[in-house]
Amino acid sequence: MTTLVVPTAFHGPPGSANGGWAAGALAALTGTGSALGRTVEVTLRLPPPLEVGLEVSVDGDTWRVVDQQGRTVLEARESDTELEASAPVEVDRARAAEPAYAGHHQHPFPTCFSCGPERAEGDGLRIFPGPVPGREGTVAATWTPHASSYEITWAALDCAGAWASGIEESPRVLGRMTARVDRLPEVGETLVVTGEARGSEGRKHHATTTLRSADGGLLGLARQVWIEVPTT
Repeated sequence: MTTLVVPTAFHGPPGSANGGWAAGALAALTGTGSALGRTVEVTLRLPPPLEVGLEVSVDGDTWRVVDQQGRTVLEARESDTELEASAPVEVDRARAAEPAYAGHHQHPFPTCFSCGPERAEGDGLRIFPGPVPGREGTVAATWTPHASSYEITWAALDCAGAWASGIEESPRVLGRMTARVDRLPEVGETLVVTGEARGSEGRKHHATTTLRSADGGLLGLARQVWIEVPTT
């Protein structure tokens, strides 16, 4: 039996996994051979718990993660969706956007593995996407990896979509992420993460994210649905 365990270090909201990391961990199990270059859609049904062995099963073309109560936590399937990459943002512009990151002043999950300002350098990813002048609905940040894996790359593609769509105005969590990773980052290289708002429907907010090298080369991209959650 295959099991999935999310270590506490990779949490997003307190007590549950960073959605991108958990989604990437399941996406890595889909199909055969390398996960690179494969588009995978992952739906989060429940907050993924930490430090708990979760059973992974396959039913046809669907991979499912189930908790100890038999509830579905995550579902994944390969997808033929054509993902759209954001236009490149230069390193200097992305770095200049970081001081205006809304999460420096108001953050619903300040210890989030991907975007939490209370995580130390080398502990969290510390990706702080701020608004890009002249590109409405777009945020960007630089990222220099201290470690590299498929799951971490999904985490890097995660939170910029939330900040592009306005998480500082109303807390939200990842509901679905469809992503493709073409290349894993190299430790120490300078990368640019961008997020773009793609409209809202009630409590659902749509976004896309892109991860590029300093020279604009595409490493990965994602389409996301974010779901507003109660503040109390």
